[in-house]
Amino acid sequence: MKEGRLNAISVLIFKNLSLQQNYRLSMKFEIVNKDVATKARAGTVTLTHGPIETPIFMPVGTVGTVKTVHQRELKQEINPDIILGNTYHLYLRPGTDILEQAGGLHKFMGWDRNILTDSGGFQVYSLSDRRKITEEGVKFKSHIDGSYHFFSPERVMEIQRSIGADIMMAFDECTDYPVAYKYAKSSMEMTHRWLDRCIDHLDKVPPKYGYEQSLFPIVQGSTFKDLRMRSAEYIASKGADGNAIGGLSVGEPAEKMYEITELVCDILPQDKPRYLMGVGTPVNILENIALGVDMFDCVMPTRNARNGMLFTSEGTINIKNAKWKNDFSPVDPMGHTFVDTDYSKAYLRHLFAANEFLGKQIASIHNLGFYLWLVREARKHIIAGDFKPWKDTMVQKLNRRL
Repeated sequence: MKEGRLNAISVLIFKNLSLQQNYRLSMKFEIVNKDVATKARAGTVTLTHGPIETPIFMPVGTVGTVKTVHQRELKQEINPDIILGNTYHLYLRPGTDILEQAGGLHKFMGWDRNILTDSGGFQVYSLSDRRKITEEGVKFKSHIDGSYHFFSPERVMEIQRSIGADIMMAFDECTDYPVAYKYAKSSMEMTHRWLDRCIDHLDKVPPKYGYEQSLFPIVQGSTFKDLRMRSAEYIASKGADGNAIGGLSVGEPAEKMYEITELVCDILPQDKPRYLMGVGTPVNILENIALGVDMFDCVMPTRNARNGMLFTSEGTINIKNAKWKNDFSPVDPMGHTFVDTDYSKAYLRHLFAANEFLGKQIASIHNLGFYLWLVREARKHIIAGDFKPWKDTMVQKLNRRL
């Protein structure tokens, strides 16, 4: 990076030091080791509800539950340090009144570990026929009952205070792909203005449940390099606990995703965790870890599981296929969860053929267990110093259809 660009970032950070008083820093991030052949790093994020070893995959619990998975299995078999909730969905139901009466989402759902909440920006993006975006915010129509609601940056911060997530996301607009340069630029600039409003408002709405919450700004700019660079510099200048990269995995080629991710990671602070939102396949995760990303989330492991698609250390399985009818071997010989020791491919195929809900539950636990195994293995190899050869071998395996 050019010296002038670094100086510009330093000036922005200095100018925005006063903004940091509005959202008191509550997260600690320690880098344990860096891979010498890639930009991968292993670290530890420390929050109120415990440490998070990175790289990490965060199971998606949109409405206060990871679909088809009981909290018991989530804790004992999958064992994530952090999961996601969603501001848009939790606002619509059960609503902030219920969440506040319960003492926040942690107590409401019986989860004593960390939670991150998406701001609802992506859900607004997906409601293209049900919303209107203006400088003030977004008016949208509920997918549940058709009622109208309004999200402003300020309101989104208030909702996330009521939810009580350990990590809150700033309100942003996620653009389509492809998108015109002019619109991407205008949207990115509005996202930056919305971020400033989020930061300003947090000082007026203190935490509700006795612990601090971290705010992650979001880098936008579609696939345009100059916009992504500008956005990454602006986000870096805020000095937040961590930073996110949004607006990828929305239809662009994987190589373009990697190109933009590397560009942004080279600008975002080295001493803060980086979160790539909504990504992705096991291969996507490994390749982005190699580019310097620390945190991931995606609905793919549970959504694909409910349709019979299983990820394993040797490749992908469609468990509905007849070829597994007489295969009594484990789903994955690596044994990520009890699924891989207690149930065979033949039994799991039988459950799907019989349309038994247990099949979807077992498949979901397996896929989530695999994703967590994958990032934990990545961490081990980053620390051991042989991440790149391990990653390259795994990518070849993971690309196979069994």
